[in-house]
Formats: sequence, C-alpha cells, structure tokens
Amino acid sequence: MTSIKRKRAELLQSCQSVFRCPLCRSAMAVSQYRSLICGQGHTFDISKQGYVNFLNKSVKTRYDRQLFEARRELFDSREFFGPVQKEIAAIITHIQSPQTSAAVLDAGCGEGSHLAAICKWLQPAFSVTGIGIDLSKEGVLHAAKAFGDHMVFAVADVADAPFADSCFDVVMSVLSPWNYKECSRLLRKGGTVIKAVPRRDYLKEVREFFFGDSPRRNDTADSAAGRFQAGFQTFERKRLCYTKTLAQPDLERLVKMTPLTWKCTDDSIQRFISQKEAAVTIDIDILIGTDPL
Repeated sequence: MTSIKRKRAELLQSCQSVFRCPLCRSAMAVSQYRSLICGQGHTFDISKQGYVNFLNKSVKTRYDRQLFEARRELFDSREFFGPVQKEIAAIITHIQSPQTSAAVLDAGCGEGSHLAAICKWLQPAFSVTGIGIDLSKEGVLHAAKAFGDHMVFAVADVADAPFADSCFDVVMSVLSPWNYKECSRLLRKGGTVIKAVPRRDYLKEVREFFFGDSPRRNDTADSAAGRFQAGFQTFERKRLCYTKTLAQPDLERLVKMTPLTWKCTDDSIQRFISQKEAAVTIDIDILIGTDPL
C-alpha cells in the first residue's frame, strides 16, 4: 500500500460515519485502509487515488478528461467562477458557527474545483469536512488527484447518495443536476441547501456566436427558483452577474468545458477560439433554502 493511499484512507476513515451502504442502507466503516465495508459485508474498495466508486455499473457520460482539465485550468488561471465560489463561502460563513465543524457535500462535484475553492475560503476560520460526489468517474478521479489530500470524493448518484440521513450541514450544487428529495434527506436540522443555476445571460456571447440570438433563460431560472422555494421554510435568492475577458488560450478551454459546443462544427469552433480575446458573461442565481418542508 502506498503512503498516499493510506493517508487518503485515513481521511476517509475520519468521516466514515456519514456513509451508508447503497445496497442495504447499513452503516459502513473503513477496513484495513483498503475498503469501505458495511455490516452485511458489501465491500467498496478505496482506489489508489483515495476515492470510492459506489456504482454497481459504469455510467457513460460526455464529461471526459479534457473537459475536466479545461475547467480546472480556466478556474485556476482566470478565477472564472471566483465570485460565485466566494459568495457561496460567504453564505456558509453567515449560517454556520466557526466554533463547530461543518460537513459540506458538493452534489455533482465534477473535478472538485468548486468544493476546493469554497473550503479554502472557509478555512482556517471554520473546520470543514468537504465531500464531493459525481456520476462521472473521470471527474472524481481528477478531483481525488488534485484535492484528495484534504477532501473526500466518490463516484455516486446524487439521486441515491451513499450517505446516512441528516449527516450534512450544507448540501450544494453548482450548475449541476440535483435531486431535491435526496438533498433534503441528507441535511441536518437547521442545515442549508445552496444551488447555483444559470440565468438568461449565462455565456450569452458563446450562444450568440454559435446560435445567433441568445435563448432567453428567465423562464428556466424562475421555474427552478419556484420549485426550490416551495420545498423550504426559509428561502433566499441572490443574483451574480459579471464579465470575464478571456484571451485565446482560455477561449479554447471554455469551448472544451461547456456542453453548449458539443454539436457545433469544427470550423465554427475554430473561428471562435481564434479570436484574440472575447468578453464572456457569467449570470447566476444562487438559491438558498433552510429547513426543508
């Protein structure tokens, strides 16, 4: 066993109480720094990178290694979602007490950049246990390699998460699919769900370049907020809208990371990334719900 795998197994062991078996729903524990095992003997091995795969069959997605590498490079080099991450950290700071530890789940974590940035903003004032799950094994592998020294990652379905009831103080989802019922199940009493959804002008320059008139997204954002609000006793909605100017290398990363260009021709993509620079708009609603109904 490598020292890296043992250290990451120890980190997993430190928060093993939040896990439950996805097959029989019983509690789980780390065994011999190699696996998570439940009372019924169902076993899920810890990979050498430190993550656990809870899916009983592989799931094919369009989210590949190139996409996740482009996302992280763009986030790191241009702080593309920096204001969003900082705002989410500020929300958690406002609702959580620094004197107690906070368990934070990123449901749909991708390559882990959002969770890592938010936990960094929270520390050292807060003691944070950050856990991320995603259906994409490639994304979780990337997250574990990059951030696995301090956070736990797993391949799992957000609609059937391998966690006990009422085990997280915060469940967040940033531009990812989510399951309201499951997120509510995972919250401790007084816990908070934070969901970031795209508004009308999100990446409007990309839409206009490839598709002409940018589709309006007000209805989408408003309907998502309405469904979200209906599930909580307390609800708040914050909008963040800002522009980033991206040079040619970052435009190429942007094209690789967004599903908007999946059906675009190679020629149109090449014309877009050959621009010397371009302004790109990030338009996000952050939905905050406390005490699920």
